[in-house]
Amino acid sequence: MRKGTTRGFTLAASAIALSMVLSACGGSSDTPADGTGAPGASTPEAGGEELTLTVNVFGNAGYEGDADGNNNLFRLYEETHEGITIEEQNLGQGGDALTSVLNAIGAGGVGLPDVQMIEEGWRGQMSELAGNFVDLNEYGAEDLRDRWVDWKFEQAVTEEGEVWGYGTDIGPQGLCYDATLMEEAGIASDRAGFAEALGGDDATWDEFWEVGEEFTAATGIPWIGVPAFAMNSFVNQLDEGYYKADGSLNTESVDIKAFLGDIVDASNAGLTAKIDSWSWDNEDFQGGFGVHVCPGWMLGSITEAVESGDHTWDFADVFPGGATNWGGSFFAVPAVTEHAAEAAALADWLTAPEQQIIAFQNAGAYPSQLEAQESPDVTEFTNETFNNAPVGQILSSRAEGVVAQFKGPQDSVIQDTVMGGVISEINAGQLSDLDAAWARFETLLQENDIN
Repeated sequence: MRKGTTRGFTLAASAIALSMVLSACGGSSDTPADGTGAPGASTPEAGGEELTLTVNVFGNAGYEGDADGNNNLFRLYEETHEGITIEEQNLGQGGDALTSVLNAIGAGGVGLPDVQMIEEGWRGQMSELAGNFVDLNEYGAEDLRDRWVDWKFEQAVTEEGEVWGYGTDIGPQGLCYDATLMEEAGIASDRAGFAEALGGDDATWDEFWEVGEEFTAATGIPWIGVPAFAMNSFVNQLDEGYYKADGSLNTESVDIKAFLGDIVDASNAGLTAKIDSWSWDNEDFQGGFGVHVCPGWMLGSITEAVESGDHTWDFADVFPGGATNWGGSFFAVPAVTEHAAEAAALADWLTAPEQQIIAFQNAGAYPSQLEAQESPDVTEFTNETFNNAPVGQILSSRAEGVVAQFKGPQDSVIQDTVMGGVISEINAGQLSDLDAAWARFETLLQENDIN
């Protein structure tokens, strides 16, 4: 495997970045020339003043640059917006970021930045929290509506019509897999052959586990590394996940319980590596398991681990159960900011197609902007880390049929703390049958005051 990965695209991405920020240094093509995102708003350039904007992000969504630190979008903004300095902070994974945001809101906004990244899974709480963020209608949001796929824009609109955020990426999913181990198992290791082995366009979860049994029987190695990620993906495929469309809890779902049973069975059979969410070591990706569920943004999250050894990893246009969306984020402007116009302009610029293409090339975060999705810089993009997989083409294919699922107020807590906690106990060998696992799920719902 070539370990240069994103280095192979550094020069190309740099050229794209430079040309795009020069052509869009005042924001997107929909943005006023002063770069504010709102007609008539003042900027430091106009007044000759120095201004520092703070931004909180989480995970690896491409804003802080590629694996080598190139094409940092915050530095690009500073270069094209004289007088503005950006101080970014990465809050870790999404759960940590949510805790930070909720704590800051509980403290009256103390600790909130000028621009805050909001995870798609938090949307259920935004009906209650939206008052803590600026209504971006005041800064031209309606004029930008056509930038995004329609459902992405609507996800950030309250019942009262307020717009609390600008969409960044969406999370269509394919499968990452260790091609080196597939060869050892006698399973097709090329992308098309691997996809076909799982059922191609008609791939099901039953086939996924059946192929896993073949893989583990042949190699003695677990099939999937992080079983909780399989659960997240499955729940997001349902018409209704942890909440019904009317806002009521759906935590007695027969489908969710049955899939938890599949995970229990897979764990007992040695098909899972029993790795908790986000707790893998780099060596786990060097012969520790065969497959990893991968929304586009996950490619950036596992790049370092995949590059750390000599196993060849690839990315296939297949997913059991069909289309599904996991994740995707927004940029919002906390109401406590003293620089609302400038912060809204930054959120506008970061979510413009030009910048979202760069974020995609940096970390694989598939853009939610129509112009970006159609750009050859996305559709023709390949990723050297994953055996030169045509990730733009694959994610475009995987995005077909993706729809937004309703997310209730405690959706992310149920996913990460409740169901995630149950699967962590399964991984630790503390739960080994479905009845006990489901009882623990119900207990954790109560302990977290979810009812």
